[in-house]
Amino acid sequence: MSIQFGRCNFDGKAADSTVLDQVRPLLAPYGPDGEGLLRKDNIGVLYRAFHTTKESCREKQPHISGSGSVITWDGRLDNREALIDELGDKLSPESTDLDIVAAAYDCWRIDVFARLIGDWALSVWDPNDRSLTLAKDFVGTRHLYYSVEKDQVTWCTILDPLVLFAGRTFKVEQEYIAGWLTLFPAPHLTPYAGIYSVPPCSFVRLTKGEQTARRYWNFDSAKTICYRSDPEYEEHFRIVFANSVRRRLRSHFPVLAELSGGMDSSAIVCMADDLASRGLAADTSKVETLSYYDDSEPNWNERSYFTIVEQRRGRTGCHIDVSAQSPLEFDSREGHFGFTPGSAHSCDDITGRFVACLRSEGHRVVLSGIGGDEVTGGVPTPMPELADLLARCRLRKLAHQLRIWALQKRQPWLRLLFETGKEFLPVSLVGIPEHRRPAAWLSPRFIDQHRGALIGYEPRLKLFGPSPSFQVNLNTVDALRRQLACSALQANPPYERRYPYLDRSLLEFLFAIPQEQLLRPGQRRSLMRRALAGIVPDEILNRKRKAYVSTGLIKNISAQWDNLNMPSNELVCGALGIVESESILDAIQGVVRDAEAPTLTLMRALTMESWLRAALKRGVLHGLVM
Repeated sequence: MSIQFGRCNFDGKAADSTVLDQVRPLLAPYGPDGEGLLRKDNIGVLYRAFHTTKESCREKQPHISGSGSVITWDGRLDNREALIDELGDKLSPESTDLDIVAAAYDCWRIDVFARLIGDWALSVWDPNDRSLTLAKDFVGTRHLYYSVEKDQVTWCTILDPLVLFAGRTFKVEQEYIAGWLTLFPAPHLTPYAGIYSVPPCSFVRLTKGEQTARRYWNFDSAKTICYRSDPEYEEHFRIVFANSVRRRLRSHFPVLAELSGGMDSSAIVCMADDLASRGLAADTSKVETLSYYDDSEPNWNERSYFTIVEQRRGRTGCHIDVSAQSPLEFDSREGHFGFTPGSAHSCDDITGRFVACLRSEGHRVVLSGIGGDEVTGGVPTPMPELADLLARCRLRKLAHQLRIWALQKRQPWLRLLFETGKEFLPVSLVGIPEHRRPAAWLSPRFIDQHRGALIGYEPRLKLFGPSPSFQVNLNTVDALRRQLACSALQANPPYERRYPYLDRSLLEFLFAIPQEQLLRPGQRRSLMRRALAGIVPDEILNRKRKAYVSTGLIKNISAQWDNLNMPSNELVCGALGIVESESILDAIQGVVRDAEAPTLTLMRALTMESWLRAALKRGVLHGLVM
């Protein structure tokens, strides 16, 4: 994941080289493969390269296109061949991703963004209309932050320079905190009021005195795929899933795949091996695995499952014991500060062993199974399917499915029908579901001000328009976008995460097929299990849903609270009016005594408290005194 930084003066003032010199040492650790610099008239752009594909080694950035636009590109283009064919003689199979993107932008301008399939972030300075355009891929795998001060805009892949060289301190963005405490914040927000992130699937266009953000693409609710038999769906799934994994195996360096023993990660590793056996992963020299284990955790017995996959592949991966529970920190030994709550590192040696694993084979790409559970029918609820039948007035089929699901869930069918119908009613009538209600120790005023963020930005289903299951799918993708927006970019050593389950072509297929293909009564992930039989070991395909690790969270909460080492009346979150200090202390003590409490929310609150204290100590926030 290469790094870009830029500053543009819309008032025509010359770009200040001093700022570029100040930023250079911050960016260098993230981009060890060379630097590119452009300073011309009112714009200055600094680029640090981190090569992952053989083509990227030949890219020179910032790049000036044929039309004179200054382009900085960080990404992996998955539909290279299709774009080369469309653009004709201007390109060849040897063209870099950057060459293709630059030619495509000159041809289609802002309409190009919807055509770029892959993981990417892009900045374009157009001297013809004196505009700056910042854009990201459809799911937001890359970070791209920006801030506007009068007639000046600054943008960067990481937050550090936007915060440190702003010439001021920042007020905390409380909506970001509200989102962090429950699920994840809206993806356009950062913890700093006035600094924003380019939203996924969108571009931000800035000119003198004007700033607009616009979505450039969305899933097509009218697209449907209907086959006559299950094997046809299974074959199509194998094709798109294999293509998704193959795209993410495109690397000039060995690839490291996370292997937890669950179906998501196991399917990625097994499909990668299947592709290699058929000679379809030629760009990747080797795929190794990384597995975490905790033999002391009674609800988490993963070693036996990831060992099954290792035995099939004939080699053992890197294993890291995560049983030691220690508090999180935001200041590293090298003096680097984590500029978001998601950038914490543990005080134990787990991080060190992960770094050693990366360096052992020179890995620059890590494959992650994030999103698999959510998009392949891993959540065992019949609601989307039943809501579709209800909205379309398919009453006979609805009655049939209600009976089957009622038997499976051991619930009265009337209750299932009632719960399905409630999804269409406003919150004012049905209330907030118990699992989404804000924690009792949050300040009532804070809850009133940020209720939408605290319940996860979850909209109610609409009876008319796109099918309810399609609406649920869009909500799922939005939640995953928020999750990716909170991830932190690493520099010691740098590496790039790739997400096979968040492939655009794969999601388009999954969102277009009938819900009963993905999930059936008693058959969670029905399509995935059927399609990958023979590729993934049966023990993995037929295993029960992984248990939630509760004792680990309790240990973490206790360690984090002990590390804060202060009375509840000195909590920064309390001074900000986010929590009621005495109430959260009671909740923490209840968790330590093994009482029932929202442990994940408590852990997030303590992480936020630690981050706020570290940020105040660093002097990047104002309005509070420690």
